[in-house]
Amino acid sequence: MRPAIDVEALLTSSGSDSTVRQYRRTATIFSQGDRCEGVMYLHTGRVILTVRSDAGRECVVARLRAGQFFGESCLAGQSTRAATATTTTTCSIRVIETAAMKRLLQHERSLTDHFIAHMLARNIGIEQDLLDHLFNLDSTEQRLARTLLRLADYGTALTPVRRIPKLSHERLAELAGTTDARIDALMHKFQRRGFITQGRHTHVHPTLINIVLDD
Repeated sequence: MRPAIDVEALLTSSGSDSTVRQYRRTATIFSQGDRCEGVMYLHTGRVILTVRSDAGRECVVARLRAGQFFGESCLAGQSTRAATATTTTTCSIRVIETAAMKRLLQHERSLTDHFIAHMLARNIGIEQDLLDHLFNLDSTEQRLARTLLRLADYGTALTPVRRIPKLSHERLAELAGTTDARIDALMHKFQRRGFITQGRHTHVHPTLINIVLDD
């Protein structure tokens, strides 16, 4: 097993070519179509990436937690953002200029290996999310359950956070591809069955996986 690397220390070594920005919950970091201005490293907090079709339909393509990169398409010469990045908690994000990130990846082998492994793992999750949305593999109930489980890091982290920021039913409807009324009914149903506990935060219990596995 390779030793863990200090990603933050390596990124800091880029000096004045990187800056740290603070964001409040539900803030837009960048929007689809904005100019690409560097790679971002999520130091603390949680972020979701969404894309919106010409018809106005929104799809979640990635859910990010501390220690993950995003906005890396600038490294391939992409001039505009292909997705919208939104915070779901308060966040601290380091922005590394494109040229500086390229230099680091060229000269820091440990960072290069870490970055490639991260990209591969995230792309696998993106492919699964896209399949779910494009082919409607799940019922609305299953899509909402899957959304809540992924927000709580079930299946993507050794220790799920379980407690997630309370999102509006309008926002959950966008993420799950349904209506506010349907979300309201399903969230009450999940709570009655003990799958979630709602309050200032939403507590996601492991038993919610039963909804996803139910044929």
